[in-house]
Amino acid sequence: MGDDTFADDYETARASFEAGDYREAASLFVDLVDRSALEPPLHGTTELRLYLARSYYHSAQLARAEEILRAMLVDHRDDHYALLLLGRTLQRQSRHDEARPHLAMAKLLGGYDIEGPDLPDDRPRD
Repeated sequence: MGDDTFADDYETARASFEAGDYREAASLFVDLVDRSALEPPLHGTTELRLYLARSYYHSAQLARAEEILRAMLVDHRDDHYALLLLGRTLQRQSRHDEARPHLAMAKLLGGYDIEGPDLPDDRPRD
């Protein structure tokens, strides 16, 4: 990312993501997240970090995705999409017990239709 503007670099990173080149997108979004904190005007990083986490998730860099998502949730505990993606990231690592509360919260906050053995059953118990 040379002399291009931040917006141009953002569009390049998004285009890589949309094209399914998730490893390339991740490297571009890492740079954008770093730059966003340093370049005036200061840009928010929530959307950038979410794209970065999604890029990591789709390129099976699950530990990195988890790290980004956990950091995001410190700042935005009710981000239902980050909760959903963290739950799915943990599931892909076969950490189903850890995934369960994040998926349940994503379902509650975001209205996601999440069912299956990894979530508590919503049916009334006898």
